[in-house]
Amino acid sequence: MVLNSLDKMIQLQKNTANIRNICVLAHVDHGKTTLADCLISSNGIISSRLAGKLRYMDSREDEQVRGITMKSSAISLLYAKDKEEYLINLIDSPGHVDFSSEVSTAVRICDGCIIVVDAVEGVCPQTQAVLRQAWLENIRPVLVINKIDRLIVELKFTPQEAYSHLKNILEQINALTGTLFTSKVLEERAERETESQGNPNSDPGEQVYDWSAGLEDTDDSHLYFSPDQGNVVFTSAVDGWGFGIEHFAKIYSQKIGIKKEVLLKTLWGDYYINMKAKKIMKVDQAKGKKPLFVQLILENIWSLYDAVLKKDKEKIDKIVTSLGLKMGAREARHSDPKVQLSAICSQWLPIAHAVLAMVCQKLPSPLDITAERVEKLMCTGSHTFDSLPPETQALKAAFMKCGSEDTAPVIIFVSKMFAVDAKALPQNKPRPLTQEEIAQRRERARQRHAEKLAAVQGQAPVESAPDGGALASSPEGEDPKGDEQQVESMTPAPVPQEGNNQETFIAFARVFSGVARRGKKIFVLGPKYSPVEFLQRVPLGFSAPLDDLPAVPHMACCTLEHLYLLMGRELEDLEEVPPGNVLGIGGLQDFVLKSATLCSLPSCPPFIPLSFEAAPIVRVAVEPKHPSEMPQLVKGMKLLNQADPCVQILIQETGEHVLVTAGEVHLQRCLDDLKERFAKIQISVSEPIIPFRETITKPPKVDMVNEEIGKQQKVAVIHQMKDEQSKIPEGVQVDSDGLVTMTTPNKLATLSVRAMPLPEEVTQILEENSDLIRSMEQLTSSLNEGKNTQMIHQKTQEKIWEFKRKLEQHLTGRKWRNTVDQIWSFGPRKCGPNILVNKGEDFQNSVWTGLAGTTSKEASRYRDMGNSIVNGFQLATLSGPMCEEPLMGVCFVLEKWDLNEFEEQRAGDEQNEEQSDLVREEPEEGEPCPSRDGNQELQDGASQPSEKGPSRRGESALANCYGPLSGQLIATMKEACRYALQAKPQRLVAAMYTCDIMATGDVLGRVYAVVSKREGRVLQEEMKEGTDVFIIKAVLPVAESFGFADEIRKRTSGLASPQLVFSHWEIIPSDPFWVPTTEEEYLHFGEKADSENQARKYMNAVRKRKGLYVEEKIVEHAEKQRTLSKNK
Repeated sequence: MVLNSLDKMIQLQKNTANIRNICVLAHVDHGKTTLADCLISSNGIISSRLAGKLRYMDSREDEQVRGITMKSSAISLLYAKDKEEYLINLIDSPGHVDFSSEVSTAVRICDGCIIVVDAVEGVCPQTQAVLRQAWLENIRPVLVINKIDRLIVELKFTPQEAYSHLKNILEQINALTGTLFTSKVLEERAERETESQGNPNSDPGEQVYDWSAGLEDTDDSHLYFSPDQGNVVFTSAVDGWGFGIEHFAKIYSQKIGIKKEVLLKTLWGDYYINMKAKKIMKVDQAKGKKPLFVQLILENIWSLYDAVLKKDKEKIDKIVTSLGLKMGAREARHSDPKVQLSAICSQWLPIAHAVLAMVCQKLPSPLDITAERVEKLMCTGSHTFDSLPPETQALKAAFMKCGSEDTAPVIIFVSKMFAVDAKALPQNKPRPLTQEEIAQRRERARQRHAEKLAAVQGQAPVESAPDGGALASSPEGEDPKGDEQQVESMTPAPVPQEGNNQETFIAFARVFSGVARRGKKIFVLGPKYSPVEFLQRVPLGFSAPLDDLPAVPHMACCTLEHLYLLMGRELEDLEEVPPGNVLGIGGLQDFVLKSATLCSLPSCPPFIPLSFEAAPIVRVAVEPKHPSEMPQLVKGMKLLNQADPCVQILIQETGEHVLVTAGEVHLQRCLDDLKERFAKIQISVSEPIIPFRETITKPPKVDMVNEEIGKQQKVAVIHQMKDEQSKIPEGVQVDSDGLVTMTTPNKLATLSVRAMPLPEEVTQILEENSDLIRSMEQLTSSLNEGKNTQMIHQKTQEKIWEFKRKLEQHLTGRKWRNTVDQIWSFGPRKCGPNILVNKGEDFQNSVWTGLAGTTSKEASRYRDMGNSIVNGFQLATLSGPMCEEPLMGVCFVLEKWDLNEFEEQRAGDEQNEEQSDLVREEPEEGEPCPSRDGNQELQDGASQPSEKGPSRRGESALANCYGPLSGQLIATMKEACRYALQAKPQRLVAAMYTCDIMATGDVLGRVYAVVSKREGRVLQEEMKEGTDVFIIKAVLPVAESFGFADEIRKRTSGLASPQLVFSHWEIIPSDPFWVPTTEEEYLHFGEKADSENQARKYMNAVRKRKGLYVEEKIVEHAEKQRTLSKNK
């Protein structure tokens, strides 16, 4: 196949049935980019000799240096098969866990994917992750088992061993797919059950039957990988060969005379051939027969490798002639056997043909998009497809049809923005010269040459100038000048002003419906846009021009300025792009931040947000070396934020600019980009900012030397408590069981708060359902504002009750009685893993009811004060007392809150009640009616002189000097929560990574040493069958993970490489405030307890970073005398 013209591509783009949008997914270093190289070389874009060495899709310098892919990039390839021509949009994606967000962006715009698995390493953690991502996006996978040559050359397997090893890998992958499938079927069954609400008596029996029926009825045969189905290819990308079973079935059906269909079924599996009877039978292992796959396929490949590696020239020639191949003289003479191997194999079993034929046969075209996938894409948040407005549901047909008529709505999804050097854009490249221009230049060069020969004396000075001019497309000539002007006029205006190396952003997108045309006006829908809102604001069947439409939040209107064909490192200009194609769109950088939905109809909903496997957790603060360059840094960080799908940019309260990334490699790439591409300034980077959480635990049963806490300990603790109580300011009462009572500064309200640790399961439920809690909060606030309550949908309602039921299930026992019904708020930010429970008698309010039913005078009186208390709780949970980090897993119980002054005065006489009411109502300006009553009461009070008048007036002045009561309540509640926390044993919660390490047996000890040195602990270790590789699973605190990968590689001479993925939060068991109190502890730890306390070390580090007070002595344990001679 030769390099194809752009016109051919444009022509093929129109035939949607023959388009394949595919991405290559795998674990890091399993050979994705090498495989992509082989496929690209089949189109003549790169030389087949360079395939695998060039890594064409890795266009960044750091990708080439590190040898890993860091971004997903697309290229369009042509493939002709049986007179049909296909256009294949191939997207190469990264395998490193830090860049898994790039995989999500690639998977969203594809219809199918190639899963690549290393034949030696088998299924790795990232293989599982990418399979899951493909499954979640409903795209169909095919399998490529790569690096088969390693089984021959490195592991030195016999063909029979290799066969059983490959069978094993296939089983592992199918087991993974099966798990995903089963979980899906069971989820659907659970949904059906909740809908039908079956008869409870026959429930258990029905369930069992249902389960099997659910799995048996649904056909899952197409999901599994099997060579006889044609969705598995065996390859060695580095040697340039690959085969599916079909290739050999065709050859052997002619040779042996057995039907091709029979061979297709039997070439993989335990079948052997009886040559005498010309029959294929099931393998009987006792007879020592070889399966067909070994006998007919693997043994041939093994014998070829054997001949080439042993340099058996006669045998090589015999094989080459029998296969009818030609080997060039250069390859035949070459000393490196690998060159000869790839020369023979790439002719005999061309990898591109095997892989692309499988892609075209087995993967769907854009026309075959499933209804399930369309519905999933269109349902954002907690909405279901049925709850969308009818205009929106009508778009489903457009998706399925993928039509290119003018009437079809244009729907485009932008999955990411990527930065390109402005010089690389097609419109900025100098156009190729015509034949006449080339002839003119040749003539001019000849004239100059003649002049030079004539003036031999001035040769040296003259030569340098004209020659240089001639080489650099001579600027003196008139024609080139015209060219240059033309190029300049075509370039976008900002480029010449900003300098040559300006970055422009191109959207990486796919057309799902309609034709994208240059210059077309289109709506840009942000992720929070709601078509419901638009349809409410704009009457049906609107025909106004786009500019006259009313402003709707999260919707903008823009023009498609440039459309590009993505060709790896190159871009080609296009005028229009038919549906089903992947494309680049220029000129969207002011409208799209990271991803967006573009649509010609505003009734289209924004697509469901991309799901990222790795959450960004590594934070660093960034500042410029020279403070005057701050504006460039801010601008650069904005660009970086747009260019990377996963990175987050924050400005903290302290004014620091913080970069949040997914891991160390990702962080390094972001910093390099910031320095060299986006900000182009020198920056200084802080140490990583490690996130912690704070919590409380139950009081311990044993002390630090594992002695049961006896009476002597109690005595010591009481002494300690007395010391601590002396620190508590006056006006705060702390009971022995941790109930804290505080009064507001104006003595008008008293709050009693207790803190209790939540069970771990409850904290986990709260974390998992944070989105649901957020939507409950939005619902409650809209109810309070009196908006329509139509927004809640039945599915959402079901989810909320399910969530409540789970909480009730885990919060059982005497102390949690009725707690769930009394939950008043979640925090921090109203959706966090802490709860506020209201046990006050007067005012019952909970998150479940909202304030829909209660509109009594009592409720409205208490509402604003209640809001102040909730805000105090939010502030308290946002920064705990230990090191100002958010709280986690704490339940604050508001035992009682009495506005005692009000009650007393109300009991005393009416006038007092009125005046104290005035004091309470005065700050609340939001509600006109009560404040009007307040004024009336003030007049009444003034007209009735009494002996208590002056003192009351003094008290009201006192209340005013402390500011509004709402503010006092917030501050009091926050302080009360903090004291309630300090009354219980406090602990730090650290973020943990799961760490997967693959290492050979001889370096296991060193791996363990590094893990334990960094406070990690190993969970399991297993040996991979058929290899000497161990897989170690461990957990490691994020705080200890920096430099971990490098250290492991150094200590094991590169034989072990870890993969870190953020997993969960874990309480650090040691008490950061612990000091020895009992005799045993004094004996064991000594008076000073010199052994470093891990939790205290972390706490002090965070406090230092935040500029809080840290209790530490400058000179510690100065018993040892360090003399001069000792120091030498």
